[in-house]
Amino acid sequence: MSDRLDDPQVFLPELFETHGRHNRTKPAVVCGDVTRNWGDFAANIDRVAHALISRGVGKGDKVAICMGNSVEMLEAMFGAVRAGACVVPLSGLLTGAQLAHLISDSGARSVFGSADFRERLDDARAEIAADLWVGHGFEADGWEDLAEMTAGAATTPPNVSYDLTDDFNIIYSSGTTGLPKGIVQTHRARLHWAFSNATEMAFTADTRAMTTTALYSNGTWLMMLPVLFAGGTLHVMEAFDPGDFLAQVEAHKITHTFMVPPQFTMVLDRPEMETTDLSSLTCVLCAGSPLRRELKRAVIQRLSPRLFELYGFSEGFATMLRPHQHADKFETVGTPVIGFEVRILDDDGEVPVGTPGEIAGYGAGNMKEYHDRPDLTAELIWRDERGRSFIRSGDVGALDEDGYLTILDRKKDMIISGGFNVFPADIEEIVGQHPEVRDVTVIGIPHDKWGETCLALIIPAGDAEANAVKSWANERLAKHQRLHAVEVRDDFPRNALGKVLKKELRAPYWE
Repeated sequence: MSDRLDDPQVFLPELFETHGRHNRTKPAVVCGDVTRNWGDFAANIDRVAHALISRGVGKGDKVAICMGNSVEMLEAMFGAVRAGACVVPLSGLLTGAQLAHLISDSGARSVFGSADFRERLDDARAEIAADLWVGHGFEADGWEDLAEMTAGAATTPPNVSYDLTDDFNIIYSSGTTGLPKGIVQTHRARLHWAFSNATEMAFTADTRAMTTTALYSNGTWLMMLPVLFAGGTLHVMEAFDPGDFLAQVEAHKITHTFMVPPQFTMVLDRPEMETTDLSSLTCVLCAGSPLRRELKRAVIQRLSPRLFELYGFSEGFATMLRPHQHADKFETVGTPVIGFEVRILDDDGEVPVGTPGEIAGYGAGNMKEYHDRPDLTAELIWRDERGRSFIRSGDVGALDEDGYLTILDRKKDMIISGGFNVFPADIEEIVGQHPEVRDVTVIGIPHDKWGETCLALIIPAGDAEANAVKSWANERLAKHQRLHAVEVRDDFPRNALGKVLKKELRAPYWE
């Protein structure tokens, strides 16, 4: 044995264990009719971990989570991490084929599924190599019941050690049959995500935070991780409803919440908005896509002046506009979150203050890599004068003289609809398979409810009818990818290399 002390680190699974030991009867998670106190929450996480380990799933393995919002989903996710595995939460909006593709891409050995995923997973099961299938909310051949699997498992901490560089999770930035990008985040990155946001938005053990979006989504973790890190109480909406949101804020005295811009619009449109007591709110976070100026003012004036606006990307970097910065920097997205640095680049390196360029970020919350895609990882890297690896965002912005960031445009063509990232190339791949479509391009256009929505512009190969193409494509697309409309064009504007100039196509709709 060495006579030197360990280099002790804080790890989230062990921190949850501590909360369970010292605050056993305090509510940890509330979802629908289910309330789990910290003692039981920590014990169930341990049960999942021991059950997985006993079945050969552990350090370095991948565990896919295909479940709707529930306390059990959280216990499954963190149980997998407790076992030393890497958790892969997947979207409920995806088709069976898309789920199979991402599960296979991740190399998951185990799949946890809830009843709302069962049919899609069963249909695609032959394409998935996982050898342990765990079901919640249903019983079926080939599925091990979650409650039965964990019933006799130990509630003591498993004998698993962690390293800060171990993989914590894989978040997929694009859930399609194309080339998905699995964003690998380590224990270090997730710990930074927890403590940096807890510090920025004042999460404490007394915090009652409410999530309004799906638990698989990286943005949801902006509420989930900090409140659990601090030992507060997490309220999970099973599905978003603006009236229910207002009722829960008032009834549970919610202090922190996160919504995407379309949700703010729906809440502000509710008649009971003016009579609901929202005085408990100390932090209202917006992320996912930028707030329009008019909506931003309405949120501050009518919902809460304690609005935090976050710009970031799932690969790790983020800036934040805090409430005290509204008066002077209203049109910006603030300065970097604690632990991050930002640079603005062109092809030759950094650009002067006020000059537009590509946003790049560096910090402890940055991803480790794209899963099994070293080529894509390498494309993102820009190194500064000290040799540090900044991540290129693909977004265009500028810094003012005080270091506040303004977003100017998306260098990439990604569409953000209802807070979900939608990639036009994925949709174009599907629409292009229609026999009457010669060429297609997809752009984002304004939508009152969703912020942006998808419009397909097609050059027909025959007698293609726009509505027929739309119906055909939407049957094959995930919910968040579905087309709002299809329009027929004779040609597209292109550059000298033949690339479609989408900015010109978008301009008339955004003017």
